[in-house]
Amino acid sequence: MKHLLLGDEAIAQGAIDAGLSGVYAYPGTPSTEITEYIQIAESKKSQDANHQPIFCRWATNEKTAMEAAMGMSYAGKRALVCMKHVGMNVCADAFMNTAITGVNGGLVVLAADDPSMHSSQNEQDSRFYAKFALIPCFEPSNQQEAYDMIRAAFELSEQLHYPILMRVTTRMAHSRAIVETREAEAQKTMVPAANPKHFILLPAMSRLNYRDLLAAQKTFVHASETSGYNTYVKGTNPKRAIVTTGIAYNYLMENYQGGASVLKIAQYPLPEGMIEQMVKDGAEEILVIEEGQPVVEELLAAVLYNAPYIQGKGPRIVGRLTGALPRDGELTPDSVRQAIGLAPLPVHEEDKIVVGRPPAMCQGCGHRDMYAALNEVVAEYGDKARVFGDIGCYTLGALPPYQALHATVEMGASITMAKGAADAGLHPAIAVIGDSTFTHSGMTGLLDCVNSKANVVVIISDNLTTGMTGGQDSAGTGRIENICTGLGVEPEHVRVVVPLPKNMEEIKQVLREEISYAGPSVMIARRECIQTLKRHLKAAKK
Repeated sequence: MKHLLLGDEAIAQGAIDAGLSGVYAYPGTPSTEITEYIQIAESKKSQDANHQPIFCRWATNEKTAMEAAMGMSYAGKRALVCMKHVGMNVCADAFMNTAITGVNGGLVVLAADDPSMHSSQNEQDSRFYAKFALIPCFEPSNQQEAYDMIRAAFELSEQLHYPILMRVTTRMAHSRAIVETREAEAQKTMVPAANPKHFILLPAMSRLNYRDLLAAQKTFVHASETSGYNTYVKGTNPKRAIVTTGIAYNYLMENYQGGASVLKIAQYPLPEGMIEQMVKDGAEEILVIEEGQPVVEELLAAVLYNAPYIQGKGPRIVGRLTGALPRDGELTPDSVRQAIGLAPLPVHEEDKIVVGRPPAMCQGCGHRDMYAALNEVVAEYGDKARVFGDIGCYTLGALPPYQALHATVEMGASITMAKGAADAGLHPAIAVIGDSTFTHSGMTGLLDCVNSKANVVVIISDNLTTGMTGGQDSAGTGRIENICTGLGVEPEHVRVVVPLPKNMEEIKQVLREEISYAGPSVMIARRECIQTLKRHLKAAKK
């Protein structure tokens, strides 16, 4: 059957058709739609008595998602882990060690990178994680490949007994194309691991497993060289060669006019045999066109350095590192066009009048009233007060008209940065964090505050959902107060307010009281996200 699918949806459908038993994820753009697609598909099949259910609830964070997927793989079933690129940092401990334990059931880790930082703090490239862990990586160039690759990745994972990383970027995840699906496979039955001791990472076993992983590298390279996703075409002018990857291949094909040899890489490690053939065909200059950081550009230089098939001086490598392509941001058909020596396309006058529209919190959002009260209280302390923000819709409080935040770095950092500032003697030190981010990675920071009696005020702006990514379930809904008191915050210093204009004086008074308290305190500003409220009211009318 043929379907019009987003890249994310193609991956999700491919995983379902591959006999998936569980998807584990924390919502993060541009990866969120994968899990949502599977959840919707599951809800439609829930009444079918013969349907094998797929576990598809949101995890508390990427680390717990990765570890749960490891457990499902250990039991012999196929598991998918999904996250955006910065989520790879959160699950890195488990991810790296999974390469040492190996897998039983197929295990695929999907990382969605965000070049140009459309909704992210950085532009990190998840392919580095595959290289770091010494495992294979897939990178589709279109939606059909995304569908086919996820199925191939599960098969390769079980064939090699190692996890597979699959990397996409924002354009790949959020663009649509026709995808032809195939007959779905049944879920695997639980099968015990052939060598259960592989999963016990005591140093003695880890050393043995690591040697096995190193020995498997040649097998991984062979899999890349024989992969149908990697292709090499000798050009009519083989002195010029182009190596391209993932979605960047499409930008090349929009502009390619023949001549140069082209090596398309969609499966890693680098297909060294194809690279050797490209050089033997006479390549004197190799242009590397890749979305993200110069991963292939650097690896290619390493592969070619002192390669036995290079006689004398090797080919010159150009790309993002040399300025042939921009060092930051997404590639475009125009930037690729200029890199291959073609004149830029003319700019239309109407393109010049398009003005960017900065994001803003929704009208009626509870975060707005929380910030209005916070700003008034902070102003009473002159330049002494500092407010440490976090990652969520409320991060927009750093922008006009509120400009309420002095620092925002990464998930959960608001509480621990406020603690460090308080440890240095800064007062008042205030943290602003959302309910989902608090359970994702803020709880441990609050425990640190309790243990050292840090003089901080933590504002948990609780909109009862994971609002920034579209209203997914929040892990702590209905339990925030209990979590805070369970961590040791004194019950009388866990205060709940409703952020509405009519409650402004109450909110300001609560803030003043908790700032004056010499110890950790929490103010929970709770009001449902205006967008999820609209959806709930609409559903109730049906």
